[in-house]
Amino acid sequence: MSTQSRSFKWLKRIGILFALLFGLLMILYFIYNEPKPTAVASADADALAQKMLKAVNSEAWDSTTYLQWTFKGVHSYLWDKERNYAQITWGEYKAQLRLDDVDGKVWKNDVELTGDEAKKEIQKAWGYWCNDSFWFNAVVKAFDKGTSRSIVKQDDGSDALMVSYESGGVTPGDSYLWILDENGLPKSWKMWVSIIPVGGMEFTWEDWKTLETGAKISTLHKSSALDLDISNIKGTASLSAFGLNEDPFSAIKK
Repeated sequence: MSTQSRSFKWLKRIGILFALLFGLLMILYFIYNEPKPTAVASADADALAQKMLKAVNSEAWDSTTYLQWTFKGVHSYLWDKERNYAQITWGEYKAQLRLDDVDGKVWKNDVELTGDEAKKEIQKAWGYWCNDSFWFNAVVKAFDKGTSRSIVKQDDGSDALMVSYESGGVTPGDSYLWILDENGLPKSWKMWVSIIPVGGMEFTWEDWKTLETGAKISTLHKSSALDLDISNIKGTASLSAFGLNEDPFSAIKK
């Protein structure tokens, strides 16, 4: 068989594979895609959002200064919430960022990177941070700058909370519908986000853990397609309570 014939067969197989994949995606789209529901902005929406914040003890969250967690067993974080510094580690990389100006330092196998390579990895770390920190505790971001809140009536007559983000992060314009229990604690949310072509994809918010400070964090999000777990969680009000005697962010401190 000639090289040209073998190349043609491989191209044909790849074409068939892409066609099957596209067909599968279209099937999933028609099965699971849900139009974004009509939401009504009102004072009731803000009241429901406040109820949700109370359920997770947002006041305790405000007093939690140092946090750590691991997202999906892949990205690990250390966050100084008071100064808004974060350390992100993945694979052979470690980045420390000043989140307010999205700058800092990055190391590969403990060797500091410089120039364009450093900038590239810092932007990658920033992308990880925006996604993973949002999953870590999106509840307390219901009143962030650039958000709007509205009510969506459910089939059982209960109210769900739609929070839309007009700005911020790396994917502004996304909307999330919080499904709450009678106490305001999230049970799940449905998403209309630019990164996922299927609207209304639902993930649970479950397996709640209480930090040392009293703040509540959901550590498991399950959907029909995949599960997202959060592990290695710790949150304290002081550096000493966290078990650190020296500033872990001395390399990027201004």
